Amino acid sequence: MSALAGKTCIVTGASRGIGRAIAVRMAQAGARVGLMARSGDALAALAEELGGAARAAWAVCDVADSSQVNQAAASLRTALGPADVLVNNAGTVVRTPAFAMDDATWRRQMAVNLDGVFYVTRAFAGDLVARAGRIINISSIAGREGTPFLAGYCATKHGVVGLTRALAEELRGARVAVNAICPGSVDTEMLRVGQPGGSPNMTADDIARTAMFLAAEAPTALTGSCIDVFG
Repeated sequence: MSALAGKTCIVTGASRGIGRAIAVRMAQAGARVGLMARSGDALAALAEELGGAARAAWAVCDVADSSQVNQAAASLRTALGPADVLVNNAGTVVRTPAFAMDDATWRRQMAVNLDGVFYVTRAFAGDLVARAGRIINISSIAGREGTPFLAGYCATKHGVVGLTRALAEELRGARVAVNAICPGSVDTEMLRVGQPGGSPNMTADDIARTAMFLAAEAPTALTGSCIDVFG
């Protein structure tokens, strides 16, 4: 039996791409899956695909809004029980020369990609500490190195790496493993926005399989790591 069978896993940005692939993998492993994203129609369809109300619940949520995050967390907890695994996947990217970026564009990337990771983790922290849970943050190769015309995105993903390492140390005593995945070019809509004409060398499911390792198989001693998956 899978180590995730009967556990509750929360996935943000679950309506498409990497988040959707992770949610599918976790449901196949017997987990109850809580889905968060901004598209209610896509979430509802995915929840039905995963087995309906007995296996999945969803909440429309903009992770950049802490009040929405708190409401979504309460809703999913009521539907599925306390969280055992949290996957912070929601993200956005804008391709533009750094100094052509206006304040709103800069702040939106910060709010979704970095603030959102903090808000969602904070909302489920009580569950995860009580249950010695696992936190998986989806960063990027852009959290390891710089990329022209993606200054905002790179800054946020470097921030996710730093937050991952800090939380790993803070939660070590509670035996909560906190790790990040840093993918390279994945065949998703986000890649087509961030790197038009880029050639993906991985599928979303490749990243989902890495997330499954961290969620179900990796030892608790593996914490504060940023796993590079560059294809």
